[in-house]
Amino acid sequence: MPKAQDHRRKSAKKPSTKTAIDNIFSEGKWKVVFGELKRGRGRPSSVKSVFHAFGEKLPKEALDDVEKAIIDEGLSREGVYFAHDSLGCARYAGRGSVFSRLRSHFKAHPDELLYFSFYLIADKQHEREIETALIRVASHLLVFNKRKKRDDIEPGDVRDYEPGTLYFERQRRRGRRKKPSTRRKKRARK
Repeated sequence: MPKAQDHRRKSAKKPSTKTAIDNIFSEGKWKVVFGELKRGRGRPSSVKSVFHAFGEKLPKEALDDVEKAIIDEGLSREGVYFAHDSLGCARYAGRGSVFSRLRSHFKAHPDELLYFSFYLIADKQHEREIETALIRVASHLLVFNKRKKRDDIEPGDVRDYEPGTLYFERQRRRGRRKKPSTRRKKRARK
């Protein structure tokens, strides 16, 4: 598209830059690199990240090496996790001790689950809310936790989120239905 026709604005804020620190896993066709994201130009330094660390769709064989790198960095291993099938679809999710929970899922389903994702949350107070939001988004794929996920159009329980959060909830109207107005009746007859 020619520049004259491109109406989108370009942001002065550049994305974070990746700084690789170490290769922590290499087996078969996969390797896992450990690194740090640096602030891009135009991004305020006072903005705090929601996560201490994260990894997405890593091979399950790298689980021990990733956990060791987390321990070496002195980070908590608590957070939100996902176990993915061979197509990368999340099948199990939860929060808590990420690596021990993932190990138990991989042991129970060794042929089905091949990848994992994790998010170590900086402020533990928000762990439950983040887990709830992620589970609700991916609920049609997940095969656990019937309390938080919904496979139909019904919403989940808003009380799963933290107190003080503003919410909008769809509810069914109660009581007798009002009779249609005469204007509506006339339209219906025509």
